[in-house]
Amino acid sequence: MNKLAWVLLCSAAMLPAQEKAVLVSYETTRDVEPSADPDSPFWKNIHGVFIEKSVLGPEMPNFRAEVRSRWSKDYVYFLFSGPYEKLTLKPDPDLKKETYRLWERDCFEAYVGADFEHTNRYRELQMSPAGEFLDLDIDSTRARPGFNGENNWNSGMVVKARIDQARKWWYGEMKIPITAVDKRPAQVGNEMRVNFYRQDGAPPNRTFMAWQPPMVWNPHHPEKFGALKLSGPPSTR
Repeated sequence: MNKLAWVLLCSAAMLPAQEKAVLVSYETTRDVEPSADPDSPFWKNIHGVFIEKSVLGPEMPNFRAEVRSRWSKDYVYFLFSGPYEKLTLKPDPDLKKETYRLWERDCFEAYVGADFEHTNRYRELQMSPAGEFLDLDIDSTRARPGFNGENNWNSGMVVKARIDQARKWWYGEMKIPITAVDKRPAQVGNEMRVNFYRQDGAPPNRTFMAWQPPMVWNPHHPEKFGALKLSGPPSTR
């Protein structure tokens, strides 16, 4: 090994390890029905993370969206909120059963996995501004994940959407049974692998954003996921 290579190797060894991106999920002892209201007692003062970059990497401040999370022994909750310019929705939304290929219109998406041995296995959960929903059991090693009958799986999640037309902002909340995403009993300290996405607009000007960008126009890259960490209740101070 020449001197330059040795210097580069030593320098790399001295660099700090890249920190894993983490969304803290705060404990609740009381389950609630989704409200999609960030100012409700359930969600007020809960801190989240932001979907603010294209899946390809560049920042997209005009569509910056927040994700917050809470959990109980039975459920994990996600609250999404973000601005819009023009909503792209189905003209006849079905709120009773899941909408296949919901990802072709405006939606928020949560990818959640708790299998740390088979990281290619995780759940994909989506909702639209109209309150449509879709849940998929994903194996990212399969060709074209999402098109192989993955929608036949049912998470049992409940969603609530709300559109503020005056502010041009929409909110979406997911209430997901813990057993749908994790075999372990929920407890403080548990972690899950997660990523969050936002899709907006119609072709050819479609916006596709991520919390942890995969750097390609394909969300099924679990090696890029961050972590959801189950924490105790939020501070009352």
